[in-house]
Amino acid sequence: MTIWGNGRGVLGVDVLLLGWLWLTVMPGIGISAIQAQDLPIFDAHIHYSEPDWEALTPTQALAILDQAGVRRALVSSTPDDGTLKLYEHAPQRIVPFLRPYRTRQDMGSWHSDPAVQAYVEARLKRGIYKGIGEFHLSAAHADAPVVKRFAALAAEHRLWLQAHVDDVTVDKLLTLYPEVNILWAHAGMSASAATVGQLLDRFPKLWVELSLRSDVAPGGKLDPAWRAVFLRHPERFLVGTDTWTTSRWHTVVEGMRFVRGWLAQLPREVAEQIAYRNGERLFAGS
Repeated sequence: MTIWGNGRGVLGVDVLLLGWLWLTVMPGIGISAIQAQDLPIFDAHIHYSEPDWEALTPTQALAILDQAGVRRALVSSTPDDGTLKLYEHAPQRIVPFLRPYRTRQDMGSWHSDPAVQAYVEARLKRGIYKGIGEFHLSAAHADAPVVKRFAALAAEHRLWLQAHVDDVTVDKLLTLYPEVNILWAHAGMSASAATVGQLLDRFPKLWVELSLRSDVAPGGKLDPAWRAVFLRHPERFLVGTDTWTTSRWHTVVEGMRFVRGWLAQLPREVAEQIAYRNGERLFAGS
């Protein structure tokens, strides 16, 4: 490598390359943007629901994950048959969660519907699921009969609960069911970094998934408050997409490019944990 000569000088391309190599080899100081785009991803929030089936075959859906560099994905669907379609095509790649929605109409009433409880209990007999969810819930229904039953099943069978809830509700769930691991979808959608950090400090059974949280890195620049909580709890975060509607499948590649952009602003070890190592560790053997 030449630093002097050829008209480029110490501020030329060679020195920039030297700096890039230094970032590459020095542990703990960060990861270059180029390297970040090669990070494998564990996507902790994918749905392959009925409207998606006509638009994308399982092979096409998996190809999108390939293009996005998603090594493995946590999948739940409405109805659950969508998850099974992907799982049957790629059982080593799909981490199946059982969503308690036979149709979208179950979203607001599942927590008190014995028929939903029966649906979930029957499906769990397949023995393939790693959790129940994603489900929507308010604090007022955190101790509803079906919620209690699902928490008991989760504790008995070492299943996770994936909850799309606000910070008040996740606090209540963790207090009511302290033996259950909870994956908090969207970090509560609007909870601040400070609130998320405080909940992680208090509850060792809480993990946080970051789909749809563009406020983590407004304009692509990692927010200092989020950076601080990532550094304090690097083992407790996962990234995700949330393909809640078919059009979201067409944002997976660009969405993961955005995620890798802010991961590049973290120390390399932390970036790797959040990108994929946490998911691989938590769902090893799926």
